[in-house]
Amino acid sequence: MPLNKIQKIQDIANVLRRDVAIMTTHAGSGHITSCFSCAEIIATLFFNEMNWDIKNPDNPDNDEFILSKGHASPILYSALFRARAKDMDNQNLNSLRKLSSSLEGHPMPRSLPWIKVATGSLGQGLSAGAGMALAGNLQKRKFKTFVLLGDGEIAEGSNWEAFQFASHYKLNNLIAIIDVNNLGQTGETALDYNLKTYKERINSFGWETIVIDGHNVKQILSALEKSSKSKKPLCIIAKTIKGKGVSFLEGKNGWHGKALNHRQLGQALDELPHSHMPNIKIKLPEKIKLQNKKLSKLINNNYKLEDEIATREAFGNALASLAVSDEKIISLDADVGNSTHSEEVKKISENQFIQTFISEQNMAGVALGLSKKGFKPFASTFSAFLTRAHDQIRMAAVSDANIIFSGSHAGVSIGEDGVSQMGLEDIAMFRSLPNSTIFYPSDAVSSEKLTKLTTKNKGISYIRTTRPKTPVIYNNNETFKKGDFKVLFSSKNDKTTVIGAGITLHEAIKAYHELKNKKINVAIIDLYSIKPLDEKKLSSFISSHGNKIIAVEDHYPEGGIGESVLSALNNSNKSSQFKFKHLAVREIPHSGNSKELLKKYKINHEAIVEAVKDLVK
Repeated sequence: MPLNKIQKIQDIANVLRRDVAIMTTHAGSGHITSCFSCAEIIATLFFNEMNWDIKNPDNPDNDEFILSKGHASPILYSALFRARAKDMDNQNLNSLRKLSSSLEGHPMPRSLPWIKVATGSLGQGLSAGAGMALAGNLQKRKFKTFVLLGDGEIAEGSNWEAFQFASHYKLNNLIAIIDVNNLGQTGETALDYNLKTYKERINSFGWETIVIDGHNVKQILSALEKSSKSKKPLCIIAKTIKGKGVSFLEGKNGWHGKALNHRQLGQALDELPHSHMPNIKIKLPEKIKLQNKKLSKLINNNYKLEDEIATREAFGNALASLAVSDEKIISLDADVGNSTHSEEVKKISENQFIQTFISEQNMAGVALGLSKKGFKPFASTFSAFLTRAHDQIRMAAVSDANIIFSGSHAGVSIGEDGVSQMGLEDIAMFRSLPNSTIFYPSDAVSSEKLTKLTTKNKGISYIRTTRPKTPVIYNNNETFKKGDFKVLFSSKNDKTTVIGAGITLHEAIKAYHELKNKKINVAIIDLYSIKPLDEKKLSSFISSHGNKIIAVEDHYPEGGIGESVLSALNNSNKSSQFKFKHLAVREIPHSGNSKELLKKYKINHEAIVEAVKDLVK
């Protein structure tokens, strides 16, 4: 290994340390010691190992880097600045953490194009990296994905889901580097410096592992060289010292997240070598020309009125239709594809179906990585199980990812399996996400149309599907628009408006006919687009149909359809004009058949009839 190269990288590491010390002191906060422990690793990656086009962050052949230990963002900003990367060469590093700055406290894609995924909620970077590596293999590109993890976050179970996934799919273009500096926020990490245990555990997950001194540039270079020869994903376990380079910080507890004051900064700069930034040419990636695959024309499935078809089944049919017409459509399954019907994709295009097994957190992270490399991932499981991945989905939302999640088996209507399988919080979860879209189809036609509509959405989309078969109520030529709703029945003499979606819409239709026989006119709305919602149109319709509303949903009352409607009316400044009644699942449900449970929890047609009578008397 040429000594000149090693010395240049060491000089860069010291330049980065000095930058970090100064910028965090200016900010008055930041994680200086976490940056110092990985300085040699970052310097080696960005200025020797990685092939990346500093003028184009969107070059699809760039090697990718994910800072899973997102609190070390200052050293990432310094590396990009010193590499003269596009949009970074004019940044003021001393604007770190300022409201007007692009250099946020933790990495955010909205601020810098070089940052593909938001990090800072620990334990998620490896899953996103696995998604990017998988994307590279699917596209037959040659880029590598590097993920730098902290040793503290290795305690997160989602990392081990990612380790399993990467091994299963033989992602030898994925390199994980663990910065083992032995100190977390409050004290020593779970494994201390037990590098042998790290190695044995990760080896057991089917990875190749190398243990190195993370401050020895020669060892870092040698370990990274092996990544091009390995047939397995590679994990470099790097022993480091938190606060390396400054005597009063090195290996000292209590400095996590604390910046130096100006006196301490002076002491630190006196100890850190005053290296000049070497002139290093960063290697451009090899340009890969992809062959265009011949695709089939998008087909529309035809359904007959009154046929009994589950919306989850129609979702699978629509997804398969999309996949044959667009090779960027990827179906991700958490081992329930025969229930969600997402496995329909596998039958027509095996490469576009990815089995993540029972690991919903990793599935969401992989979807994020795929999205960032230009794919259109559909991640499907039971709606109840998506709540387990709430944090991963939240971080995907703030990463500006375009992902469609589908949750089947929603609500008590699933029947005998019981409450552990019943998604009753999912609408609330997805409504709370920024820029999210929620579609809740009620029949096969709306399920087909709304599934295809999600591919045009930006951000996180959610399709809520039902387990039981329901009658087809729409013609195949029916159109559906984001933010809109359908009026199934209305008249000039309506006493109230009943709003439902999914299974409760069919209960509302039954109630309509019963009430019609009793000479009570009601309007029925299919609220298939829960978010966004055309507030003015909804408010205007209700105003002209009795000023009374009954919202009925197979969901807990908090955060679901009812609160969506109330929020819309509040925003229209007309809520005081309306009388509102809310039918929802208000206790922890029991097992039973679907009809029994809809009746027991008062969200069936009988409960709707009684609610209308009570509201209009």
